[in-house]
Amino acid sequence: QVQLVESGGGLVQAGGSLRLSCATSGGTFSRYVMAWFRQAPGKEREFVATINRSGDYTYYADSVKGRFTISRDNAKTTVYLQIRSLKPEDTAVYYCAAYETYSYGVLYTQHHAYKYWGQGTQVTVSS
Repeated sequence: QVQLVESGGGLVQAGGSLRLSCATSGGTFSRYVMAWFRQAPGKEREFVATINRSGDYTYYADSVKGRFTISRDNAKTTVYLQIRSLKPEDTAVYYCAAYETYSYGVLYTQHHAYKYWGQGTQVTVSS
């Protein structure tokens, strides 16, 4: 059973920074393409960032490009999301997601492409 557990969320002032972590267990982490999504109140879940199996390719939503950095540590079976210059509109529950592949992997932005999901961590940005 694959488990994803997010942490690192919290309340932060606009302009601040956070680092979210997503620890995985129960599978072979190096086979997973990982991603972060977020969902604000009353809105649909939206793609934030994704990273390939080895960590050398990433892709970001335009709304976070230049402020968010996704990374992974395969030895620690953890994926990270470094968030800088936070804005009130970044307020949301942040979810990490994964799908397993034996190939190089495609950096999907659609949430339905990801099989495994964490429970989410709340990020609240005050103005």
